[in-house]
Amino acid sequence: MPLKTGAQYLDSLRQLDLQVYLFGEKIDDIVDHPIIRPSINSVAKTYELAGDDRHADLMTARSNLSGEPVNRFCHLHQSTDDLVRKVRMQRLLGQKTASCFQRCVGMDAINAIDSVTFEMDHRLGTRYHERFRDYLRYVQDNDLVVDGAMTDPKGDRSLRPSQQPDPDMYLHIVDETAEGIVVRGAKAHQTGAVNSHEICIMPTVAMGEDDRDYAVCFALPSDAPGILYIYGRQSCDTRKLEGSEIDVGNARYGGQEALVVFEDVFVPRERVFMCREFEFSGALVERFAGYHRQSYGGCKVGVGDVLIGAAAMMADYNGAARASHVKDKIIEMVHLNETLYACGIACSSQGHRTASGTFLIDLLLANVCKQNVTRFPYEIGRLAEDITGGLMVTLPSEKDLRSPAVGHYIEKYLKGAGDTPVEHRMRMLRLVENLTLGCAAVGYRTESMHGAGSPQAQRIMIARQANLEHKKKLARVIAGIEGEE
Repeated sequence: MPLKTGAQYLDSLRQLDLQVYLFGEKIDDIVDHPIIRPSINSVAKTYELAGDDRHADLMTARSNLSGEPVNRFCHLHQSTDDLVRKVRMQRLLGQKTASCFQRCVGMDAINAIDSVTFEMDHRLGTRYHERFRDYLRYVQDNDLVVDGAMTDPKGDRSLRPSQQPDPDMYLHIVDETAEGIVVRGAKAHQTGAVNSHEICIMPTVAMGEDDRDYAVCFALPSDAPGILYIYGRQSCDTRKLEGSEIDVGNARYGGQEALVVFEDVFVPRERVFMCREFEFSGALVERFAGYHRQSYGGCKVGVGDVLIGAAAMMADYNGAARASHVKDKIIEMVHLNETLYACGIACSSQGHRTASGTFLIDLLLANVCKQNVTRFPYEIGRLAEDITGGLMVTLPSEKDLRSPAVGHYIEKYLKGAGDTPVEHRMRMLRLVENLTLGCAAVGYRTESMHGAGSPQAQRIMIARQANLEHKKKLARVIAGIEGEE
């Protein structure tokens, strides 16, 4: 089947029977809902660019399963070049949407599951890898969006999954038959879940033997019976209901998160890729997290490019572009942004082949990448707010601008340098607000902190990957305490 177009993707969403709730009400038409539609536009962009000859080398790849061209978001990385192209693709999409385009978690999930199921089968004699590749071939052939779902609500973080007073705080197996398994629980903060055709579940932490019912990995259609979606709120989201284009900041695109509830959901055996093999849960979590931490070296950089551009435009509009301190702040923003990109490219170029043939990034450098992402976007955002000025949070509305009664005052008193139209200045102010404080801040600033694990999660992995004993050995040799091997 050929690659979908953006329009075909929209049509495919209309065919789904999703159980979606927003503001306590069931949403029957997600595609045309004004709050949800911007996030759908972002995903549609991944299809549009795949069909654009100018970007096909980044947006598509040749499948190692079928030999046919596939969207890169459905591809298993077959080289370090694939890993590098992934990051370049994510930067491009960040530049084109200035938001979260929501397909990275699915891409990172399929690559992690592929190598772990291969190793599971090799050690245990199971057949998960064959099942998984059959499933992935179906995803590729139909050009589907997969939502990778790892994060559980967790309840009391001091307790293991099996110790929780409410066992549903971590998604778990509640029944099993020859035909399949039944699961119950939830996945929180699920990026793009409502915009996906498939949902792919993974454990969220390394499991012990007592947690074996929680060591489960599977995939289902997003509208499978028993799955319910509760759409997450974002700052300024109701502005999308006002009919204003200026006040939303990002005129077309947006991100999306949801709480996904599984109420005794049946999973057919052929869609199960881990069933109580708790000893492999840690490897799956570690590899998915590594891939996803690599992703932030691309997507956040692309959005950062837009924010830097918006800050520079505001300096022009304010008549401050020649000020030395403004120039220096923009240089610092660029420096921080490119440092993030360098980390994403570095962990990709230093990747290696796993036993399944799928390439894995350098885990230490991927965690360093994400650790920097928990910091640098906040400073980039702070500098953007500094350059833009306080008007970004005190600006009157678009309705005031259009008002016969007060619009002329807006035109008079909110004029900046030169002959820049006041409307252009207002649009740029709202864009900076959107990226630093509003809806897009979920996909840029706050997600930079908590997406793919909190800062401490990366520090734990950095400690594990640092190989301090090797570094101690180097020091002993240089100091003359012992000789070289």
